[in-house]
Amino acid sequence: MPPSFQIPTPLDYFASLVQSDEQFPLLEACASLAQDEYPELDVQQVLGDVDQLLARLKRRLPADAPALHRLRMLNQFFYRDLGFGGNVNNYYDPDNSYLNAVLRTRMGIPISLAVIWMELAQGLNLQTRGISFPGHFLVKINLPKGQVVIDPFVGQSLSREELSERLAPFQRAQDPSHEFDVPLGLYLQSARPRDILARMLRNLKEIHQSQSDAQRLLAVQNRLVILLPDAWSEYRDRGLTHADLGHTDAAVLDLEKYLVCADEATDTAVIADRVSALRRRL
Repeated sequence: MPPSFQIPTPLDYFASLVQSDEQFPLLEACASLAQDEYPELDVQQVLGDVDQLLARLKRRLPADAPALHRLRMLNQFFYRDLGFGGNVNNYYDPDNSYLNAVLRTRMGIPISLAVIWMELAQGLNLQTRGISFPGHFLVKINLPKGQVVIDPFVGQSLSREELSERLAPFQRAQDPSHEFDVPLGLYLQSARPRDILARMLRNLKEIHQSQSDAQRLLAVQNRLVILLPDAWSEYRDRGLTHADLGHTDAAVLDLEKYLVCADEATDTAVIADRVSALRRRL
């Protein structure tokens, strides 16, 4: 008999992409998120579409173009010629987080636009990194004469004054008494690819929670637990979703893991009561 091969599930595929931080395939991992909503999606086609955009862009640039010229041409191409930009009319549409949909509609949220933009920038040998800025994902580029911070939603470069203005409401909420003056630079540190992917997933998590869509929420939470295996609160949240869906065994497993591993959490008594109630069902 010929050997039988088991086709990996989208979750297996995702796990294989994110198992190591070395050479983390950010674009591919982000593109794979859409397989929960588009099961027939060919992720490699999404990567190929981005490669085609990069090839078109490279044809416009001389090989010896300086970095600043490459950056200007990238923004001209991405925002003006192709028309990529923020989906201001339907910001919380899950499609704004799915790269296949962003490539089709040319609309997204800051982080999904940034992932595609950074891939093109890196293809032009621009030193670019993502920034997990409070409330609004940003990108930064190192140029010979200094660093540029860009809002990927609109392609606008931001001055230190503009960044401080954007940060002020967050700082006031975090520290109303202004006891701790955290320097702006701490908010501009490079985000790891794993953290960028986690932020994309948590955006989707928040959307599905607000829409009370437990099935889609669970799919996102499965990915978060794989991506962040030591983030115990994700086990708690997934366990509560399992409970809402009537998956009592799975709920107990996740919630008990949370109780064992997150022993300093402030909500352990509440979660323990929930586990007791679930066990009575069993």
